[in-house]
Amino acid sequence: MAYLIDTQILIWYQLSNKKLTPQTIQIIETSPTVFVSQVSLFEIAIKQKINKLPELDLSINELLQIIKEDNFNILPIKNEHIAAYHNLPLFETHRDPFDRLILATAQYENIPIISADQKFNLYSEIIQIIDNQ
Repeated sequence: MAYLIDTQILIWYQLSNKKLTPQTIQIIETSPTVFVSQVSLFEIAIKQKINKLPELDLSINELLQIIKEDNFNILPIKNEHIAAYHNLPLFETHRDPFDRLILATAQYENIPIISADQKFNLYSEIIQIIDNQ
């Protein structure tokens, strides 16, 4: 089965963060296909530029190389993902555009998303959410 990991899970995985549960690590490491959205790379680049990710001391090029070594697949942003974004429910408590485009991508591609963000559960009726718990 294929999975899409959100930005936080990608960061935690690269940092071997103890917040990742053994179940999440097992899913990631045994899945034949793990996707990382280009949206996550864009989000990381922005957060690094404004010093909001000091713990991730990797350039985007270095991160891309590690993602490749981890056998993750980069999922390019498609026009269909952007169109799906428009159809995604908008919740007052969850307006993060990066998260919402990642969720729209998972919905369009019909693949479960692994997330540590409890707000992703708002979308569990339309997207399969694998919670890092």
